[in-house]
Amino acid sequence: MDAKGARIASIVRDTPSPSMQMARHGCSNMPEATEIYCRNKALFALLMLTGARDGAVASLRLKHINIIDGCFYQDARDVKTKNSKTIATYVLPVDPKYLTCFTLWVAHLKDAALFGPDDALFPPPMHKPIDGEVKVVGLRRETYRNANAIRAAIKDAFTRADLTPFTPHAFRKTLVKWTDTAYLTREAFKAFFQNIGHSSVITTVSAYCPVSTERQGELIKKVQPA
Repeated sequence: MDAKGARIASIVRDTPSPSMQMARHGCSNMPEATEIYCRNKALFALLMLTGARDGAVASLRLKHINIIDGCFYQDARDVKTKNSKTIATYVLPVDPKYLTCFTLWVAHLKDAALFGPDDALFPPPMHKPIDGEVKVVGLRRETYRNANAIRAAIKDAFTRADLTPFTPHAFRKTLVKWTDTAYLTREAFKAFFQNIGHSSVITTVSAYCPVSTERQGELIKKVQPA
């Protein structure tokens, strides 16, 4: 590829992401009538609390969660993180309702489903034939092999709320935009980009904080003359 082609290929293009209000609306409209529905709502909550990648979330086990400290440890030995990077992720103070939802799900797995440390945090459903039909009869204990079910659950949540069916990855951009106004010091923003697994603030800003041409003009014109 020549230099011109390389520049075109490397352009960072803006991709849509839900606003904080849209995310709250999508989550609040998720049903809770079944165990799987409750699992999906807790999944949505964790993604908004952490901005974790869907592949990592799909492979999480109960042992990776520390509810008391509000942290989960993405251990690359058994969590499918990008580039096999081990990441310590703390929940973000975006909305206490998300944390309540997720905490209740963890309690359900431990107390009602009797799941142990090595069992999946977001387990697949267990199916059995009953009266000639295949029905969900509980939860399996192993993790999903990929993130397809995670993405489907999140898209379904937004569709139910008559919103654009965003992907889990779009939450990362939502949270970066929120962080840009919530964590104002350089040290605090550095803590955030470490929290989502970035090694450099350049990665966070270039990938998730694009400035449109219109916004570029607004910002340039706001500066007072020297």
